[in-house]
Amino acid sequence: MKQIKVPAVYMRGGSSKGIFFLADDVPLAGPARDAFMLRVIGSPDPYGKQIDGMGGATSSTSKVVVIKKSNREDSDVDYLFGAPAIENPVVDWSGNCGNLSSAVGPFAIRHGLVKVPENGVATVRIWQENIQKQIIAHVPMKNGEVQEYGDFVLDGVAFPAAEIILEFMQPGGVEEGILPTGNAIDYIDIPDFKKVEVTLLNAGNPTIFIGANQLELDGTETQAAVNGNSRLLELIEKIRAHCTVAMGFAKTPDEATKFRPHTPKICLIAEPSDYQAAGGKQVSKEQIDVIARIISMGKLHHAITGTGAIAVAVAACLDGTLVNKIVGDIGSRQVRIGHTAGTVNVGAQTECVNGQWIVEKAIMSRSARIIMDGYVYIPEVVSS
Repeated sequence: MKQIKVPAVYMRGGSSKGIFFLADDVPLAGPARDAFMLRVIGSPDPYGKQIDGMGGATSSTSKVVVIKKSNREDSDVDYLFGAPAIENPVVDWSGNCGNLSSAVGPFAIRHGLVKVPENGVATVRIWQENIQKQIIAHVPMKNGEVQEYGDFVLDGVAFPAAEIILEFMQPGGVEEGILPTGNAIDYIDIPDFKKVEVTLLNAGNPTIFIGANQLELDGTETQAAVNGNSRLLELIEKIRAHCTVAMGFAKTPDEATKFRPHTPKICLIAEPSDYQAAGGKQVSKEQIDVIARIISMGKLHHAITGTGAIAVAVAACLDGTLVNKIVGDIGSRQVRIGHTAGTVNVGAQTECVNGQWIVEKAIMSRSARIIMDGYVYIPEVVSS
């Protein structure tokens, strides 16, 4: 069997990494494209390591992106995100990756898909195809090239880089509503457990908020403590699956687990407290408004997903949500979130129109860097 080579770029965006493709270089949407992406990333892998592919065996590194020049008047490029499962033959195209959103602008600039200034800040208008929303990326430029290096520090990323500001325009609440059930709090019966109190939110990505104390956790547990507890992870997935049905995204919990592992995310929240984050950083309760831990693709995220941070910021603004009850009235300032690797500040602009909450935009800072540019090789039969 011969191998073929396909142009690809390996990029870090925020606290994630992924394989970026131009749309013309990959199969059209459908089973052929899914098979292609799975083989590139090295899934399904019963050993859970993705050794025979480009994936890094975590939800932060098993990611693919497809970019093309946009036909929309309000956007420069279209951005499609896929989350290949590690051990199962599934690519979830249901949601966005907020972290990798920061790498879309630099990728588009390098491939000549958008006109940019020689120096200063390039504005790249991105159409996020998965969730049908617009993202505006502000990318620093120097001498005609993307400026990657700087002093911006992002907890969860080892090295500083240049800051990229992202504006997520109307990330929820226009047609589908921010609160899918119409309630700030819902009570969902979980078989063989109990009735749990949750906030079901649709902003950034669909997100389920639940107090860590409902799972007998304090919210400051390490990634190893959570991801090494298989019974806890099974319970969290059961809760996620039942809430997915309540949100209208799946007909059954089994369907949610098998075919929609990427979204909605589940976010464990807790009151501010002192804790030691990954990498040894000390976080004090005075630095943060809320603790938020994202479970992504069945495991505790090593930092926080970009869309998860947006969801926390939006939920903080909505009266009566679990997050709002912890945060209180913070006015117009950004929400200070304590996560697995440290802290992050995210702002959201919301308003209530005719009794319905609408998010005008959410703003956060990230960084991005090209790691490798070249080709990926896959068996010829997979590409057909």
